[in-house]
Amino acid sequence: MDENKLKLTSSEIGTLWGEYVNGTATDIVNKYMVSIIEDEAIKAIFEDAIKTFEKQKKQIVTFIENEGFPVPIGFNDSDLFKDKPRLFTDIFCLNYLHIMTLHGLLGHSTSLAVSVRKDLRDFYDSCDNDAKKMYHQTIELLLEKGSFQRDPLFYPAKNPEFISSQDFTDGFFGKGRTLSAVEIISISFNLKKSIMTKTLSIAFSQVAQTKEVRKFLTDSEKTADEQIKKFSKIMQTDNLPAPKSWETEVTTSTDSPFSDKLMLYHIGFLFQAAQNYHGAGLASSMRMDLVTTYEGTILKNLMVTKKWYNLMVQNKWLEQPPLAPNRNEIAKKI
Repeated sequence: MDENKLKLTSSEIGTLWGEYVNGTATDIVNKYMVSIIEDEAIKAIFEDAIKTFEKQKKQIVTFIENEGFPVPIGFNDSDLFKDKPRLFTDIFCLNYLHIMTLHGLLGHSTSLAVSVRKDLRDFYDSCDNDAKKMYHQTIELLLEKGSFQRDPLFYPAKNPEFISSQDFTDGFFGKGRTLSAVEIISISFNLKKSIMTKTLSIAFSQVAQTKEVRKFLTDSEKTADEQIKKFSKIMQTDNLPAPKSWETEVTTSTDSPFSDKLMLYHIGFLFQAAQNYHGAGLASSMRMDLVTTYEGTILKNLMVTKKWYNLMVQNKWLEQPPLAPNRNEIAKKI
């Protein structure tokens, strides 16, 4: 049997649909950033990112069209207002590309994990390789610029140790033990992503054209800031440095380079993606204060995404992904 002649499954169509919509949103932001970046090395990486996605986009469209599904609208040049003033510094742009590349790496891995057809698996392998290349490039350049934020360093113990008391799970009222290396993975990861969300919310709220979108973005900035403070306090209590903020990398421009649809979608995507990372952090936490903080954060993010959903639907900006056939409705037509 020729595997490439198999019809794509619902999961495979779903991943292609998501890759297209999320990819076109990020691509518009990249196109704006490449137009304002002055540093030639940073600009070159963005130019590579744009070319890479253009190649991937064509392949995604081919997959979707060959299965008879409509290609999503996603985002296009109508969501980009050209020749607008600088909204971000070059360094923020580079950090943005690095964080979004991390999202891409994790997204491609998920897409590959649910893909069966060989041509689709080969496609996601190539996407993964492209993302890995971009990941290395952004880190190397951030290190060269002295702007890469490394996680806290630990001093090694002499011997392996076993957990010996209930204190290992305590974290309230100054009791218990310090953070473990495993717990710091998620805390640091989530902090960096929350800092990105907060910074973008600040920038987008400055330039949003409608009152309701501006209010959502302002509220999102406050929510991200609250979460940053909570996790930073946990780190600082153990005398560990928290990642620095990027608010000063946003200019005072109030002239929007993006449609409100794009900005609103982008922030909603970041809050939705954060749920996966906070869930992973919750699963790896063994200190009760961390567990409680993650649970509160997840609930708060659910409230944010509900408001986001309502606003997107209200403005007719939220595309509907492919749905399973409604057998009851089909039967009624007979």
